[in-house]
Amino acid sequence: MAFFGCPAATLFNELETEQNIVVLDVRNEKDFSRFHIESSKPFELCNISYYNFMEAEEESVAQVPQGKGLRIICAKEGSAKYVAEILDRHGFEQVAYLAGGIKSWGNMLVPKLVVAGEGYELYQFIRPGKASCSYGLLCGQEMMLFDPSRNVDFYLTFAQEKGAKIKKIFETHLQADYISGSAALLQQSDAVLYANAGDFGDSQLPFTPLTDGEVQSFVNNGPQVKVIFTPGHTLGSTSYLIDNKYMISGDTVFIASVGRPDLGGQAEAWAVQLYKTIGKILHELDRSIQILPGHYMNWQEANKQLVFTAPLADVIERNKEIYHIANEADFIRFIKDNIRQQPEEYIRIRLINAGKEQVPPEEAEILDLGKNECAASAYAQAKTSQDS
Repeated sequence: MAFFGCPAATLFNELETEQNIVVLDVRNEKDFSRFHIESSKPFELCNISYYNFMEAEEESVAQVPQGKGLRIICAKEGSAKYVAEILDRHGFEQVAYLAGGIKSWGNMLVPKLVVAGEGYELYQFIRPGKASCSYGLLCGQEMMLFDPSRNVDFYLTFAQEKGAKIKKIFETHLQADYISGSAALLQQSDAVLYANAGDFGDSQLPFTPLTDGEVQSFVNNGPQVKVIFTPGHTLGSTSYLIDNKYMISGDTVFIASVGRPDLGGQAEAWAVQLYKTIGKILHELDRSIQILPGHYMNWQEANKQLVFTAPLADVIERNKEIYHIANEADFIRFIKDNIRQQPEEYIRIRLINAGKEQVPPEEAEILDLGKNECAASAYAQAKTSQDS
């Protein structure tokens, strides 16, 4: 018998197809509780620290479930290899460690086709480790990219495999919860970055400012992309309406919530902007438009194809306690009641994404790890009450 390395994408597929495996996370309890592997399908997950195997091997081995394949997780893969060797020696079968450690899961992107066959292809790139989504719109030999993460090799390879080149990059806002890949893509391609000056006005990145209502297109026509300013989550939050059918909404419209307006330290002022944006969405957009959010709260928001999307009508109905708040004052009160303290690293991530601070790759990995905290919803206050 021998243990082997398991790529993150393989583990993702094993979990989604409900293979007979146990995921054993050997990081310490603090790191495990902050961020661990999740799936849309139920699976057995155990947390037994690597140090336990070092100090009490027999007792630790006895806690590991028998009769299933094992996928062992640690920070960088070294500790997982150590535990894999122990379990292999004790007769466990189908033992594998997550190649690259938890960071490989955190950076993994899963492409899902949203639509094809109308002269273009629209893809949602799910990032399970961050519960976030970026998007690629292909037409002919061009690709438009929306809200790329720092896994730039994935996007470049994806475009190449499609016989296309990334020509335009669009940001929905200045991200706070993850390090954007836009700066790196500008260096590795001939793409142009487009963004709202409300967020990027003092950015050190070269960008072309957008105007509300303008239309972006491909060289050979293709689907039009209408720019819609939707301030509130940030002052420069922007949505992109593709072919009048699909709206990439960034952190403004989520399937199960709305974007929190406090990440810039101006909760009340930005909540006023968000309230106006919600009114615009309610009264000016077609309810049949498919919302494509920047984040998701849980896997139940995905459809059968594992695409996170829903008609605007369904989004409004699902969040009626938000969308039907009668006045601005009540909305501000709702926002204050339903936001959590933002993670400390968000301040630095905004600086990095604006090109104002540079960090080495190892530090970027740490800053970029973990789930997002970008939503304000009626569930936040309830969860706070449960936790206390």
